[in-house]
Order: sequence, then structure tokens, then C-alpha cells
Amino acid sequence: MQVRHVSTTIHGRFLHVDRGAERLLVGFHGYAETAEPHLEELEKIAGIDAWSVAAVQALHPFYTRSGSVVANWMTSQDRELAIEDNLRYVREVMSSLPKPRTLVFLGFSQGAAMAARAAAAIRSDGVILLGGDIPPEIAVANLPPLFLGRGSRDEWYTEEKLKKDLSSVPTATAFVYDGGHEWTAELRGAVGEFLRVQCRRDSSA
Repeated sequence: MQVRHVSTTIHGRFLHVDRGAERLLVGFHGYAETAEPHLEELEKIAGIDAWSVAAVQALHPFYTRSGSVVANWMTSQDRELAIEDNLRYVREVMSSLPKPRTLVFLGFSQGAAMAARAAAAIRSDGVILLGGDIPPEIAVANLPPLFLGRGSRDEWYTEEKLKKDLSSVPTATAFVYDGGHEWTAELRGAVGEFLRVQCRRDSSA
């Protein structure tokens, strides 16, 4: 028996809030989520009115036991091919949007790895990883300014994983908030401040 692969075209979906801004935040949701609730969280970030926003949905939808449609970015099977497919997808998303002056990627949970991969492959001004670590194949030298967010009771993105990421990127901004594997108002405020720093940078460029 041989395991063989073929390349095919599938359609992805993303949500876009176009505020006519020269700043664009592109978000990637977590496992078993969709673009809609992720966009809702992005829209609650402090100061987001100064940004256009895109919430990208993973290419692999599936049903939960309750019958809801959710999506997954990838599994360990054919990992390298999945990464290649996902990056091609992100590039297609970006090519369909107006080119921004300032671009920041954000990922929550499983989406954190996607945000890191996108930021390492596409010129960007910042990357925000929430509840997820830097994937092992990423050359951290290729990352733009980095924000790492971790809930103090998060059992997935543990304190040890955060320390490992900080040892790889000591210049990263680390923010530990009171909470678990979740968004909180405190976290949204800190993310908003990071975005404001990027605004100041692009205005002085």
C-alpha cells in the first residue's frame, strides 16, 4: 500500500469589518470554533474602532455532538502539507483585502500557531498569541513585535510554555491575566494597548 497525496482547491470563508482604516487586524479562532464568535471577541478589543478587522475560519469544518458546525485548523496527520495549505489560504485572504499600512495577526488557542505562521511568512507589524504557544518550526527571528497572553489558570497554555516562548523571544510583551483559557475584559484592554503602540509606530513611520 502507498500513501499518496493530491493537491485540490477548496473554499474558505472569513468575515471582514471594513472601516476604511489603514490598519488591519487579522484573527484566527481556536479549535472547535468559527469565525463568528471570534469576530465578536475581536470587536470587543479596546480601541478596535481604529482598525479594520478580518476573522478567518479554519478550512476543516465538522459537526459537534449537538449538531453545531465548528472548524479545526489541522491535525498531526500530514502536518507539513496542512501548514502549507493553511499558509496558501492566508495569502489568498490577504490578497483579497485592501493592502493596509499596518498589519497585525492575532490567534487564540489553536489559532495562535496560525497567527505565528502567518506573521513569520507575511510582512506584518505585530503578532498576538493568546492561550497558545509558538509552533516549533517557526524561526522566531522572523517574527514582528510579539504579544503573549496567558490566563493564570490556563491548563493548556501553561506557565512552562509561556516561559519557553519568552526564552525564545525575550523582547516579547507577556501579559498574565486573572482567568483560564478564555478572553476577559482585562485581556482585551492589554491587547488594545499593544495595538495602540502599533498605531503610534505606523504614524511615525
